[in-house]
Amino acid sequence: MPVWLRDYSWRQTASAVYLSLPLRGVRVTPANIFCTDQYLKVSTPPFLFEAILYAPIDDTSSTAKIGNGIIFFTLYKKEVATWDSLTLPNANKEKLQYLRENAVLKAHEKAKEETEAKKVTKQEHKKYALEATMKLEEAERKRIEDLKEKERQKVTKELELWKKQQKDAEKQRRVQKEGELYQVEQLKEKKKGKIKKTRIPNEGTSETRLKPTKGYGSYSMFSENLKEEQLPAPRSAATIRINFTSRVFPTALRESCIAEEEEWLRKQAEARRTINADLSELEDLKEEEKNPDWLKNKGNKMFATGNYLAAVNAYNLAVRLNNKLPLLYLNRAACHLKLRNLHKAIEDSSKALELLTPPVPDNEDARVKAYVRRGTAFCQLELYTEGLQDYEAALKIDPKNKTIEKDAEKIRHLIQGTTQDS
Repeated sequence: MPVWLRDYSWRQTASAVYLSLPLRGVRVTPANIFCTDQYLKVSTPPFLFEAILYAPIDDTSSTAKIGNGIIFFTLYKKEVATWDSLTLPNANKEKLQYLRENAVLKAHEKAKEETEAKKVTKQEHKKYALEATMKLEEAERKRIEDLKEKERQKVTKELELWKKQQKDAEKQRRVQKEGELYQVEQLKEKKKGKIKKTRIPNEGTSETRLKPTKGYGSYSMFSENLKEEQLPAPRSAATIRINFTSRVFPTALRESCIAEEEEWLRKQAEARRTINADLSELEDLKEEEKNPDWLKNKGNKMFATGNYLAAVNAYNLAVRLNNKLPLLYLNRAACHLKLRNLHKAIEDSSKALELLTPPVPDNEDARVKAYVRRGTAFCQLELYTEGLQDYEAALKIDPKNKTIEKDAEKIRHLIQGTTQDS
């Protein structure tokens, strides 16, 4: 049998009623309170409080504060008036049963309406996230197209400039060659003129004599001309082929570790086979959309704009592509905290800590964030002891962080206050 609570106090103004209900030694949560416009119930076994109110109240704006073993209700009246009592006087059992059933029925209808409203809101959020994603992708696509067009114009200009330079160089070579040919022709004409002059006989004699040239005795101009015309034949063309050792890695063979590189290649091949086997439905995605780093950056942008659902979707796909990146779980835990998915935030933070091993100075910031986010989720679930443990673990990594130190002190005060109340 429940123990009915009769020890309560209340007061009122023209527009509100203030009710104080002591509950010592029991743990009270919002789930233990049920309230409609004319019905109020608090069920914390073994205690039970039930009241059919004197007049209707605005249950939407009314509040209840739980703390120090007391529930303090602030009930706002629908009509400004003074109540003669807190509960409805002179009500028989049939009327009380009717009002109780009517209150439960109204609560069910209201809960159904709120569920439908949440469903509609969720659909609108998804639609908005999809539209925002499409706009971002369209802007990114346009930016890429603009970059391609600029590069195409730049390459076209460079090609035209190169063609012009080649034409100018060809023209200069042709003019130079023509000049050389002209000089050779002029030289040949001069030599022919000299030969003709040597063959003309003198007027007073019938014999012709040739004047020997100065220098090498019988070395004449005819032998000089013959020597100039006998040029060596051009050398034959050939092809030299150079072969290099095929290397997957850019490092030199003498500096590489072949066993480690082969192990890395084997793991990469297994990862690609796993991705192709598990994500066959993602074949229609673009190449950059299959990159976990690109998806992580996209999720970060969504988080910065406050679109946490879209950020979670981006991180989910990135985790499916690569479940070994701790930052993906760490960032998704932050999104779950914003969306009040506290258990999922704890799971993602724990997974990030599991991947952030061994603890090294390079991952100190990530480990501090993981401990703080998991501790925050524990505290919001009122598991203050577990939350304090995570905050203290974060302080061991970063003992100079004043913000974490203040939050840890607040959690200690909450734990001490809860212990004293119990």
